[in-house]
This record gives sequence, structure tokens and C-alpha cells, in this order.
Amino acid sequence: MADFLLELLSEEIPARMQAKARNELARLFAECAAAAGLETGAIDVHSTPRRLVLIAHDVAEQTEAAREEIKGPRASAPSQALDGFLRKTGLSREQIEDRDGVLFAVVERPGRAADDVIAEAVKRVVAEFAWPKSMRWGSGSLRWVRPLQGIVAMLGEEIVPVEIGGICSGATTVGHRFHHPGPITIGGAADYAEKLRACHVIVDQNERERLIREGAAAAATEAGLTLLEDEGLVVENAGLTEWPVPLLGRFDPEFLDVPREVIVLTMRTNQKDFACTNDEGLLAPAFVCVANVSATDGGAAIGQGNARVLAARLADARFFWEQDLKVPLEEQAKKLDGIVFHEKLGTVADKVERVAKLARWLVEEGIVKGADADQVERAARLAKADLVTGMVGEFPELQGVIGGYLADAQGEPKAVADAIRDHYRPVGQGEQAPAAAVTVAVALADKLDSLVGFFQFGEKPTGSKDPFALRRAALGILSIIIDNELRVSMRDLITKAAHAGGANAGRDIATFLIERLKVQQREAGIRHDMIDAVVAVETGGDNVRMVLRVQALQSFVETGDGADLLVAYKRAANILKKEDWVGPQVMSSAEEQGIPQTGEEDPLVLVEEPGLKEAIAEMASGHAGADLPQEKALIGALDAAEPKASAAVEAEDFTGAMAALASLRKPIDAFFDHVTVNDPDSAKRERRLNLLMRFRDAVNCVADFSKIEG
Repeated sequence: MADFLLELLSEEIPARMQAKARNELARLFAECAAAAGLETGAIDVHSTPRRLVLIAHDVAEQTEAAREEIKGPRASAPSQALDGFLRKTGLSREQIEDRDGVLFAVVERPGRAADDVIAEAVKRVVAEFAWPKSMRWGSGSLRWVRPLQGIVAMLGEEIVPVEIGGICSGATTVGHRFHHPGPITIGGAADYAEKLRACHVIVDQNERERLIREGAAAAATEAGLTLLEDEGLVVENAGLTEWPVPLLGRFDPEFLDVPREVIVLTMRTNQKDFACTNDEGLLAPAFVCVANVSATDGGAAIGQGNARVLAARLADARFFWEQDLKVPLEEQAKKLDGIVFHEKLGTVADKVERVAKLARWLVEEGIVKGADADQVERAARLAKADLVTGMVGEFPELQGVIGGYLADAQGEPKAVADAIRDHYRPVGQGEQAPAAAVTVAVALADKLDSLVGFFQFGEKPTGSKDPFALRRAALGILSIIIDNELRVSMRDLITKAAHAGGANAGRDIATFLIERLKVQQREAGIRHDMIDAVVAVETGGDNVRMVLRVQALQSFVETGDGADLLVAYKRAANILKKEDWVGPQVMSSAEEQGIPQTGEEDPLVLVEEPGLKEAIAEMASGHAGADLPQEKALIGALDAAEPKASAAVEAEDFTGAMAALASLRKPIDAFFDHVTVNDPDSAKRERRLNLLMRFRDAVNCVADFSKIEG
């Protein structure tokens, strides 16, 4: 066995494509080897800006020989069928076996040398590689992310001959573009990484990331500062450098009057630089850049060059900021009627009007407590005003943030400025929902308006497509409601947020929100079937109450009493289903007399016989004529548990409700162990089925246990 080394050398590969490219390289090679029957050990993949690398360990010397029997037509079949079979197998008529009138071909396939298999695999890998974008160059037809310049293909210490697009494989590559641009001869997979390291190329991207992470933090610490951590920037810089060297640079402190987020984003997006903070956590006029060389002057010139470019970028940002400061947000907001939000939902100004009214309603109805209704409406009317500012035009990622800064600078109340800044939150799963009352009202109204409006006009998410980020909006709505314990019916919210002229989509929206609730609660370890069990009985649409109930249910079911009660419940439910039992069937006096009934009145209302109604109720409860102690014990347990569970549910003491149900475990187990439900005596059978129905319904008043898996 030997190790196989493949290096595909090219012009610079975009950093954002490298992680996926490593996975694609490993996948394609493994598929090719497996299809050919070539055994390999572990496969390692690496990338640098200029190369993709694969090392397959413990590659077998050859594939195993194979013998295959292929059944053909009958010997008496027409000659055309025989000719087709011969062509398919590549054998002559003399090589075909006749077994009881049926023809068989025995095909022997000898083992193939590993280098032959690998050569074919490399060609297929390059031909089928799925780059997000690829290009052709020169007069050839070869496509690659950037012009392919060299191929190293070595099995052990031997070159695997491969020719792709006029490029022949060999044992030669190049080192660092500046430190060692000349050729390097590789001995094989064993010395590849160390030879490149000696030529200023670190092949392992994980090692480059560690060097950047630790080096950038050390550079900031040495200057008495703290690095603003950014793992995405670490990965990006590792994809841009083969020999990363973090360096500290500084910029003019005068630029610090520009909003912090603008400075950080300018550094990150345009320069790939890390920001730094001082001891007080404030942004410092310093940055850490990552060079791709070991400079003879310690990196002074590189730092100064980065500082000059950054200064130009920050000067542009400051210009936009100063211009925006001159225009009140209220004036900016007047321009929103010229921006279409959606062809079916009107302009952004139309949306602002709806959100302002909905946000004020949330406060006036007492759903969001502790907020000033006038401030809420003011914040809602200014929340989208920064969309027409120069700063947001330059930095779209900062919409809301810029509005908050402008509102603060223009003298708006702090609660209003904060609401403008944070009304998009939470943006993603896991982000903290806003807690300030004014912000909560505006953020909830904004997301509700979008979700309800798009659903009403048929713009729902389909499959993986969600162009209007409605899944994110739904998660945001749920986070705001649950984290802030807003006691409100989702039905009322949907009704209030409904758009004039839109379809009635309340049921679809409610279902969509329940599915998002399952996604959200999964992060907290809640099972989806627990939510289904509670949704079936929690019809008021109060999400806070629902989550409390779900948490208590799952905690209960995971106990021994809960698990046993679930088994007993399913047994009772199965018996009732098998018997198609729905309870006592009594004909009313009106029915007996043939009087037609209209409406949906309870038939018991028309019963005339004195005491019959009470008798039916007692029969349904299981009291009538219990003759076994296990029956009586279950009846007594239900008599005690039902009112306790109902009262606890009403008081939202769901843990107490589960505790009441737990008292039914032993009596129901004893009932099943000693009582024959389907007794030959029809009266006993009916009574016992009614008792099981009562047990089932008592459990269902807390949660629909039929929805619980297991």
C-alpha cells in the first residue's frame, strides 16, 4: 500500500469557494475509487489560495479480480437476440455456456493497477468538479475556477501519468509567490507539506486559521488593545494567504466620530482587517491586517499602506454620515412613498402606515406593557427612514443601525432611537429578541405586517425558497412573544394585521407559525410531537402558555410515571378505537316521537324523563355498578385527579396538572391487569368502556397523548 498525492495548482481561488471545493474534491475522488473497486484509507484535503490538495492514505496496489455471470436468452432464441447478447458481453459464441437451454456468459475481469484507476479518477474529478463559477482560457475546452497551471499526481514516490487540457502531471510544484516562486520537486505525500512549508507555504488551512487567530490577538494585546473577534474574517484571511502574518496598523482618531458599525464594516468588507477596542470597550483607532509575506521591515510599510487605503474609505463614509445628519429623519421618511415594498403590498410608506397603527394597537390593548403609545408610533413612522440615506445606500447591512444613530443625533428620545435601531431584531435563529417595550411593539408589528401580508397575497415560502424571509420573520415573532411573555392570542394578532383586499389566510399562517415553533423549540431540546400534543388542546393561540405547557409535558413524559401513563393511555385509546366507542347512546324523547331537530342543540336538552340526564352522566363517568376493586380504585383516582388537573391547567400550573395525572398511573395499570374490558355482560362492557373513555379524556384535558410518539 502507498499514499496518493494530488495537487491542482491554479491562479487564486476565491476564499469563499475553498471550503466547498475541499469537500467536492474528497467526494469525487472517493466515488471514483469506490466505483472502480480501489480500496483506500483516510482521505485528507487541503486548500490554499493557489492550490487544492488531496492525500489518500493506504491505497491498494490494484483492484480485486472479479468474476461475473450474465444470464442471456434461451438457446432457441432468434439469432438477433444471440447477437445482441454477444455484443453486450464482448464474447464469442464458443465462450457462451448452455445450461439446460439457457445461455450464460462468464466474464472474468482481472484486477487493475492502482495508477491506472487513479489516472482515470483524476480526469473525472477535474471534468466533473462543481465550481459555483468556472472559466475557460486560451483555445482549450478545460474549465476550472481559475486557469489551471500544474498537476502533481504521485502514488508513493512514483508519478501517476495524467494529461488534462495539455497539462501533464509531474512531481514539481511552486512555493510562495514572492518568497519562493521557483520550482519545487516533491518526493511524495510524505514530504509534501514540509517541503512547501520550507518554501513559505502552509498547506493546512486549519493551521493558517490558528496562526491568524492567535497572531492577531497577540498583535492587539502588545499594543494594549483587545481584538474584536470575528471568526468569519479569520477563515477569509486564511483563504487569502499562504503565509499569514498579522500586523497592527493605526488610523486617524478623527474618524471615530463616524458610527462604530460603519468603521468596523469598512475594515472588514474592504480591507479584511480586524477592529480593536480599548480598555473601556470603545473602538480604538487601530486595526490588525493579515499580510501574505514576512516583510524585512517588520511589516511597517504594509501597515502604513493599509492605513492609507482605509483612511480613504473612512473619509467617504464620513462624508455620507455628515450629509445624512443634515436631513431630519422625518424629511427622509417622506421619500418612502417612492419605494415599492411589493407590488401587491404597496410602497414602503404604505407599510410604515400599517406598522405604526398596529404597533400603537399593541400598546393600547395592553399586549405590550410599559411603552408610551406616542413614542411607539413615532418610532414606527421613522424606522424605515434610513433606507433613503446615503449611509445605507453605501452599507445596506446597516439599515436600522444608521437610523438609530441619526435619531439619537437629531434629538429623538432614547426609546425611539433604540427602537429604530433594533426593530429588525431578532435577525436570525439564536439572536436575542429585543426587550425594551417600545422596540418590542415596533419589531413585532413590522414582522407581523410582512408575514400576514405576504401570506394573504399568496407569496408563501415553497420548499427551500423563501425570497421574503418569512421563516425568519415567523421565528422573530415567536421569539419576541415568548421571550417577553406577551399574553396574546395569535388569532387576534393575525386578524388585526390582516391587509384589506387580501385572502383569508389565517389558518395557513397559524400552521406556518406552529411549524416554526417546532424549529425554534428544537434548539431548547423540545420534541416536535410534544408541541403537536399541546397544540391539539391549546386552541387559544397563546404561545407563552403553549410553551410552558409543552415544557411541563416533556418533563413529565420523560419520568417513569409519565412513560407508564403514556403506555396505558395508548392501550386505552386503542381499545376505544377498535370498539369504535364514543360513549353512551341515548335517544331523546323528541327523537322517539319523530320530531325533526334543527340547529346544533345538545339532544340531552330535549330529554323529558326525570333524572335520565343525570343517569347518563353517571354512566359515562363509570360510577354505575362498579363491581371490582380495581374499577372502584380507578373511579376514585379519576374523581380526585380530574378537578385537580383542570384547576391546575386553568391556573397555568402545568407541572401541577402533570402531577395530578401521575396519580392515575397505578390505578390504570391495576385496572388493565385485573379487569376484562370486553366482558360477556354487555352492561359491564359498556361501563368499562365508558371508564376508559373517561380516563382518556381526563388525560387529554392536559395534552393529547395520542400525538406523542413512543
